[in-house]
Amino acid sequence: MKPCGQTDVDSIKFAEQFPLGSPPALSLELFKFMSTASTPIRHFASDNYAGICPEAWAALAEANAGHVTGYGDDAWTQKAADLIRDVFETHCEVFFVFNGTAANSLALASMCQSYHSILCHELAHVETAECGAPEFFSNGSKVLLVSGPNGKIDPAGIERMVNKRTDLHYPKPRAISLTQATELGTVYTPDELKAIWAKAKAFGLRIHMDGARFANAVASLGCAPKEVTWQAGVDALSFGGTKNGTHVGEAVVIFDRELAREFDYRCKQGGQLASKMRFITAPWVGMLQNGAWLRHAAHANRMAALLEEKLRPISPVKILFPRQSNAVFAELPRPMIDALRRRGWKFYTFIGSLGCRLMCAWDTREEDVAAFAKDIAELAGRS
Repeated sequence: MKPCGQTDVDSIKFAEQFPLGSPPALSLELFKFMSTASTPIRHFASDNYAGICPEAWAALAEANAGHVTGYGDDAWTQKAADLIRDVFETHCEVFFVFNGTAANSLALASMCQSYHSILCHELAHVETAECGAPEFFSNGSKVLLVSGPNGKIDPAGIERMVNKRTDLHYPKPRAISLTQATELGTVYTPDELKAIWAKAKAFGLRIHMDGARFANAVASLGCAPKEVTWQAGVDALSFGGTKNGTHVGEAVVIFDRELAREFDYRCKQGGQLASKMRFITAPWVGMLQNGAWLRHAAHANRMAALLEEKLRPISPVKILFPRQSNAVFAELPRPMIDALRRRGWKFYTFIGSLGCRLMCAWDTREEDVAAFAKDIAELAGRS
């Protein structure tokens, strides 16, 4: 038993991190366990692992007061949509959905009929990780794959795919889906996007952008968001928030407003109309109104740059692709991968058998990077 007047240090830390009235349902005992556990708390598997950033959390808590009109007819949703219009410096239509698969699939469905096809990179999320949702929501539009180095579509590949078959017995190409930043952590420049736009215009194709990590791309390029969207031919953007610090919810930003006609019905039919919409949109207000969305993305990018800097000199680590956003792809020996996982580190290996994706998030710290790199260096020295 502590002497009278002595305060538990863990209790002080817990109170500082989660003051009275804050929403986390985290017990003091669990907090103590998390603070003393030997395994890493922050990992490099995915930016989805990270919690809610302070700006989004504060807005969410503020929105949780009193009764507010449902189904998006509220001030938070209106303000979030207006802030997105400000970000892109144009009048566009904005719809909020629960996740990226819905955002991508509904946006592509608005561009296609069932007999059309969608061109995307062979590693694109819409092809490899959405369980056929783009085809499902478009009533059967076929996804066709285009190759290209470093996760980027080669414009010449678009022409080859369009001209591969033009007969009535084959799906007619109608849309291109780009990922920005790509699944390999690379970033399309404005000029690269315009080269794709030129092909799209030549063949009458719409352009959709999967922007799950759009903020990281913009932070990397240092350009205005409009320069890599509507000014580069993008008709609709799936604007990601979850990987950048919100808890749930992506925005479908439609620049060609004709595509937005009856899009609200698509959202409703697809199970994407939140009854308490303010809890999706309020965090967007918190993220956008003072620029937190770009600050957090830039921080994640810097942590990835630091990770690359520390890993590159270590033999036998091999950096696989240019690091241009918040991901580092590295090939590690199988014994090292297994040993890192035994030490508690989590990361994905889906580039071949030894290619590891190491993803940094808005809350990744320099000490996390240092600890991970230290473990790799130590294991490399034993090999």
